[in-house]
Amino acid sequence: MFNYDALRSAPIRNHPTPHIVVENFLSPEVFHKLSPLFPEISQGGSFPAASFRHAPLFQQMLLEFEGEKLQKEVAQKFNLSLENPPTLLTLRGQTRPSDGKMHCDSKSKAVTILLYFNPLDKEWPENAGCLQFCDSADPKHLVSETANERAVPPKGGTLIIFPNSDHSWHGHLPYEGQRRTIQLNYMHHSWKAWLETKRHTLSALWKKWHHA
Repeated sequence: MFNYDALRSAPIRNHPTPHIVVENFLSPEVFHKLSPLFPEISQGGSFPAASFRHAPLFQQMLLEFEGEKLQKEVAQKFNLSLENPPTLLTLRGQTRPSDGKMHCDSKSKAVTILLYFNPLDKEWPENAGCLQFCDSADPKHLVSETANERAVPPKGGTLIIFPNSDHSWHGHLPYEGQRRTIQLNYMHHSWKAWLETKRHTLSALWKKWHHA
């Protein structure tokens, strides 16, 4: 289902932190089949993938995404020791104006993998909502020039992978509205993966009750 050749051929961008961007990790043909199956999410924040009842084809994609083949490809690409790491799989459907602030991921996360599910023809004016990697937490490093390759439009089928570190600063300029993402994390410890899943599950239940 995925274009692993595109992942293997994608160059590692080492500045300001090692990461890769893989366009068409899902081909347009496959993406158009899967896109209507993405769960409806009307609130901001992350939701455990397991909290939704997925269509069979979408569930098949999630199982492969979380599976051993991609894990081995990532380990080889970045020369990492990843042997059946605990995983955390979440979905995002909406971005709030307060989202996207510059940050490094939790130290419990070894690797972050993002797969975008937004319309192929959607425009992202002045890089709003486009992920950028920067040298520090200072938001002034975020660029609005659309020609700047540092800003990655969250186009459907685009994959971003980066090992987490204390200098893997990333974020995006403010954006509000639908911005669909599947996020997979390889975790250092299974208990932390369990704890994070429970936290997101409780948060999702609270949001559902609060907006009922």
